[in-house]
Amino acid sequence: MLPFLFMATYFISVVKEPMGMKTNLSVFVALGCMLLVSGCAVNPVTGRQNFTLMSEAGEIQKGQEAAAKVRKVYSVYKDLPGLQSYVTEVGQKLVKISHRSQLDYNFTVLDSPQVNAFALPGGYVYITRGLLAYLNSEAELAAVLGHEIGHITARHSVQQYSAAIAADVAANVGALVAGMFMPPLGSIGGMVGQAIQTALGLTGSALVLGYGRSQELEADRLGAQYLARSGYDPKAMITVIGALKNQELFDIEAAKQEGREPRRYHGLFATHPDNDTRLHEVVGEASKYEVTGVKDDHRAEFLRQTDGMIFGDSADHGVLRHNRFQHGKLGIWVTFPAGWRAQNQPDSVAAASPDRETMMSLSHLGNPEGSPADFARNHFHLKRSDNVLSVTNNGLPAALVTSTTQDGEPFKAGIIYLDNNAYLLIGRSKSSAAFARDQSAINGTIESFRPLTEAEKNSLKPLEIRTIMATKDMTYAELAHESPLGQNAENYLRLINGQYNDGEPIPGLIIKIVK
Repeated sequence: MLPFLFMATYFISVVKEPMGMKTNLSVFVALGCMLLVSGCAVNPVTGRQNFTLMSEAGEIQKGQEAAAKVRKVYSVYKDLPGLQSYVTEVGQKLVKISHRSQLDYNFTVLDSPQVNAFALPGGYVYITRGLLAYLNSEAELAAVLGHEIGHITARHSVQQYSAAIAADVAANVGALVAGMFMPPLGSIGGMVGQAIQTALGLTGSALVLGYGRSQELEADRLGAQYLARSGYDPKAMITVIGALKNQELFDIEAAKQEGREPRRYHGLFATHPDNDTRLHEVVGEASKYEVTGVKDDHRAEFLRQTDGMIFGDSADHGVLRHNRFQHGKLGIWVTFPAGWRAQNQPDSVAAASPDRETMMSLSHLGNPEGSPADFARNHFHLKRSDNVLSVTNNGLPAALVTSTTQDGEPFKAGIIYLDNNAYLLIGRSKSSAAFARDQSAINGTIESFRPLTEAEKNSLKPLEIRTIMATKDMTYAELAHESPLGQNAENYLRLINGQYNDGEPIPGLIIKIVK
């Protein structure tokens, strides 16, 4: 901080500027320096001074804004109402002994198959049911929540925001000093405001990506400390990180086979926790906080709370299996090309050719206006003379468009009406050669769009996690034969039971299956 202040002051004194422009430069540099000098606060965890440009009130407000954006992308998991209360209860147990227990913490289970958990500024903690599926005890749940609480108590997001603002201000000061631009005085405040707005524009989606190794390790250290002080074994932090790392390593290969993106938790490093000396050190530090008495990981209670939880896609968000997408609430069916990688996303279903030269997507465009052809012209900003073909697609009014994007990429799209809703199926290629090669696949996908029958709607059920008692000589290979999880069923069963990659059910213990 001080070297930058010295440098900026030096520039003010030595740079030769035309009359009337020195004030502009001086004011801007002084303002940048003032931002940096004033941006120090005591870290609630370490007690040391940290560079920060956001008050606690600002942090809470930013968290509220980001939480509102998260709610627009993800929905709350409601199929097991008691699960939300259970996760909140475990989280609040950790909050009470945390460094910032005065914050109003909110814990939410998201209805997403993605394996993730993340924290927003001010006390918002999210965990997906996709991640919960790979946990096997309350202690492991507490480890994940404790890690995310650690990010909040150490104000990691605030540090990211502050660093982004400082970098942007410093870049603008440097550009001014170098004579790259010289704004009029009236625009200086606007420029700084824009820099701050850019930095603070980061929302929950950005925070999902995680932090650097030092901050992730600090969150692990704090999480382990909160575990120990709450009566859990702090080594559960290493156990859960190991389980999620195994899931990540396996899922990278499984995703290639199943045509989707890997499901991974942001708080993982490249190395496996079994070989991560530094991780073992920071978790080991929590031993001095351990409470006396027998520790219980509350495995039975956790399995009881998650029995019946959806595994994979939910009916409300549509079910994608073997590249066939069915959505019970919307009543639609679409089949994507065999061999393509398809993924069910919060606001669309996307598929890519094996070489990723051609992409397809299905999206809901809302209530239609006019005919499908009129809707297509308005959506793609086409002229009346452009080629838009009015057709009937499986008894549904539709329009087909073949054109190119502004970047010159060829595409074919279908606008299809069903139950006063407009749907868009579009295939776009990076080259004319790829488009010619994949045009029949694009046509087939558009033509596959149809309504679900009542029988199909009634039979459309998501996969669920169930618990059973392991019997003598029971094996995961045996259970895999009866599982709907496909060719990787045996490994999935080992993963969700914490026995990857060669464990077997222990007679007399409760284990999880998917049915």
